[in-house]
Amino acid sequence: MLDTERIRADFPILSRRVHDKPLIFLDSAASSQKPRQVLEAMDAAYRDCYANVHRGVYCLSEEATRCYEDARDKVASFINAGAREEVIFTRNTTEAINLVAYAWGRANVGPGDRVMLTEMEHHSNIVPWQILVAEKGAELVYLPITDDGRLQVERLDDLLDERVKLVAFTIMSNVLGTINPTEEIVRRARAAGAVVLLDGAQGTPHMPIDVQALDCDFLAFSAHKMCGPSGSGVLYGRKELLAAMPPFLGGGDMIRRVGLYESTWNELPYKFEAGTPPIVEAIGLGAAVDYLQAIGMENVLAHEHATAAYAMERLLAVEGLAIAGPPAEQRGGVIAFTFCGIHPHDIAHLLDLEGIAVRAGHHCAQPLHQRLGLVATARASFYIYNTPQEADQLAADLEKVARILRKA
Repeated sequence: MLDTERIRADFPILSRRVHDKPLIFLDSAASSQKPRQVLEAMDAAYRDCYANVHRGVYCLSEEATRCYEDARDKVASFINAGAREEVIFTRNTTEAINLVAYAWGRANVGPGDRVMLTEMEHHSNIVPWQILVAEKGAELVYLPITDDGRLQVERLDDLLDERVKLVAFTIMSNVLGTINPTEEIVRRARAAGAVVLLDGAQGTPHMPIDVQALDCDFLAFSAHKMCGPSGSGVLYGRKELLAAMPPFLGGGDMIRRVGLYESTWNELPYKFEAGTPPIVEAIGLGAAVDYLQAIGMENVLAHEHATAAYAMERLLAVEGLAIAGPPAEQRGGVIAFTFCGIHPHDIAHLLDLEGIAVRAGHHCAQPLHQRLGLVATARASFYIYNTPQEADQLAADLEKVARILRKA
């Protein structure tokens, strides 16, 4: 088990009070908090060596470039990329997926082709493909889920044929916490001749990810969900695929030569990093990678399994509460629930008055909620700094919420 108290001491925001109550932050699936190591690395970059990267031959620019490219090396090691050129810095997971849809999809998907998703996807892994297939005369197909939120992997044989050009799915559901059988799905999709994109927005911050072992073609994830800053994300892509793809954005730094009527593109990874990049944000991501690797991603996953299992046990003891999704052993630290017919927004508001931050709504997964017959859910998501005592307080305050609303 993690030394949670030591970890909590690294996060300055966890010492504050909300409505005169100690903050209990249970919304890390939306965006995690930041340790002082990340804050200090970004502050030092702004204070000591800030300049634009790649273009300058003076000291500050060279130092900033070195720090920026060091962050790329850290990310490449973190996910075990085959080469640093396979790591593209983006703004977030959404931009990374859109990059693939635009640059790979428009060159490789045509009339009659199919893109296969799953019923548990985040809107960021649905909408770009809807736009693509509408433009290209292609088709979306969906791998369905069971009533308890697991993928019906046995249906792959029915869906995977020569028409499927891409399979895109999440490693872990941002609503149900379901950890999908990623290796099996990748293996079967690639055997069928499909390219595979993994949405790692939830998986990458919470478990070891090895893109070479997974054998995926693309992986997208965000810094802000893994103790890093907002405004920084990553697209991993196989080198040969990235080399064949046209640019996503045009402008400075992504070019080798520009004439009045034609241009030639820069080498990887810079072909996909047009304009001034998120320099300090990338440095912050590098610091977040250092922080998580010092803890150990296996330890992160074990902590979340244990915390989620305990929290589910405590919450299911609360009368009128129902949890969506699979058993604790098949999920990460995400628990979406309904409670006594109370609207999730009311639940979240009343919990906030007790200092507890949870999410409420459809969590950018409207098709999933529709499949489960739910309008919305409240969601508590646990991370490295959350404790069993916080789960106890959540359960106690939910009982208080029910008492308040019964009287109302």
